[in-house]
Formats: sequence, structure tokens, C-alpha cells
Amino acid sequence: MTSEISASAESHVTVAGRSWTSSLNGIISAPLLSLYDPRPLASNSTPLPSSSPLEVPVSHTNTIIMLSARLARAGLRASAQQFSVPRTAAINGLRTYATATQDVKPPVSLFGVDGTYATALYTASAKSSALDATSKALINLGAALKADPKLINILSTPTLTASDKQQIVAELQKVAGADKADILKNFLATLAENNRLGLLDGVCEKFGTLMSAHRGEIELTITSAQELDNKTLTRLEKAVAKSEFSQGKKLKIVSKVNPDIVGGLVVEIGDRTIDLSVSSKIAKLNKALTDAL
Repeated sequence: MTSEISASAESHVTVAGRSWTSSLNGIISAPLLSLYDPRPLASNSTPLPSSSPLEVPVSHTNTIIMLSARLARAGLRASAQQFSVPRTAAINGLRTYATATQDVKPPVSLFGVDGTYATALYTASAKSSALDATSKALINLGAALKADPKLINILSTPTLTASDKQQIVAELQKVAGADKADILKNFLATLAENNRLGLLDGVCEKFGTLMSAHRGEIELTITSAQELDNKTLTRLEKAVAKSEFSQGKKLKIVSKVNPDIVGGLVVEIGDRTIDLSVSSKIAKLNKALTDAL
């Protein structure tokens, strides 16, 4: 059972002696928002699009709210002196986590630090036959982070104490759900130890890429200036499936919205990009005019 998150709910909260008003978009907490903007948010803050309500399991909603509040308190308690873990320390921690999983070969190579961590988590899960369980847990975490984007700012705070991190990991585990062989618990602890909790959103996304490849799927990313309806997405999926770009594999549709493209579409599949956006056409026209002058 799921609960559609209201985009109009408001909350009045007092933090550090000041009153804050926030348009919640469902579960964004005012204390959490106040950590990163000393000005009270306007009551007419832009809500989530009503055409595509974000759905979060009812069992997770209260936990996410509590997570926001606890992370906010942790941020307020953090000292003003910032610190960071050297890159070598982070890499050593990751190597320690993945030592027992080196005989597992990921289906695709990923780039970036979040890709490296996602790969380590994939290999650890594969070694323990826990890929499906880990995948479901990361889907839950990814949904929570998207429901309250400010959580990423809190997770990225470099001044969290060891106690703060333990509380954060515990709350994240509640949102994630079932965890086979404590794989996710150990992984989150590794991220916390190396001050990499801010990478969690990227790890969730890239772990999904690994799972798609593992299942023989190929990701089809469709970017538009405005959200596309399901009928249009289905038509595009069928068209691409019949083309050579699909390589005969099952397609996994990822729909993104980017107003900067003005209109049209940008289609990405595998290592191919088909740019049919208005912004691209305008750029080409501007270049042609510039070259002609």
C-alpha cells in the first residue's frame, strides 16, 4: 500500500530560536531546510508536479521524516571545524570492503567514485547471493533521497561526529528494509567512515545500471523539456526496440526532464546519443550563422 505525498502541506518549526515555514512537498522537513538557507522559505515554494506524484511506501514515510529531523539535529551539533578523509584513506577502506569479492566480475565498468562504490557493493552482494535483496534496498533508499533532496546535503556534511554517523546509518537501514548478511549495513558503515555518505544517491543510481546489465537489459534514457506521458514513452520504446540500437535486448526506460533543451528529445541508449532537441538545432543554426559572418 502506498501513500501519495501531498504537495501542499506546510510546517512551522522553531530551530535555533527562529521560526521556519516550509512547503514540504510531502516530507521535506523545515529544520533540515534551515541548515542550508538562513532565510525562511516562501510558503509558495514550487510543489512537486501533480501529474507525477512521488509515491513512497507508508511504512517508510514516518521513518523518512524522522531521518530528516535527526540528520538536521546532527548537522546543528556538528562543530564549525571541518575535516575530510584523504582520498587514499577512502580508497583503502573500499579495498578492505571489497577484498573478499574480487573473483566476481561486474557486468559493466562504471566511472566516478560513486561508480567504484556501487561496483564494490555489487560484487559483495553477488558473492553472498544477495543481489536482488540489495537492489530492493537501494531502490527504497533512492526513493527516500529523491523524496527529500535536502537529505543529500545533510549526508554530505563533513563535520558529522561518529555518533551522528551511527544514527544516520541506523535510520538509513530502516528505510532500506531487509538486508541479507548485513551487506548493506557494512557498506553504509564504510561510506560513513570515509565521509562518503553524500555519494549514496549516485551509488543507488549506478547500482541500478549494474543490475540492468546483469539482467540483460539495456538502458534507454529519454530526456524531454516536459514530462512525457506513458503512451508517448511506450511508443518511443517500441520504435527503439525495433531498431538496431536495442541490440535485441530488453529495454529499461529512464525518463528525465531537462527544460534547457527547450523542446524535442535527447535519446541515449548504450553508448549512442541521438540529439533531436530544439536547443541542439538552435546551437547548430547559431554556429552556421557565425561561420558565415
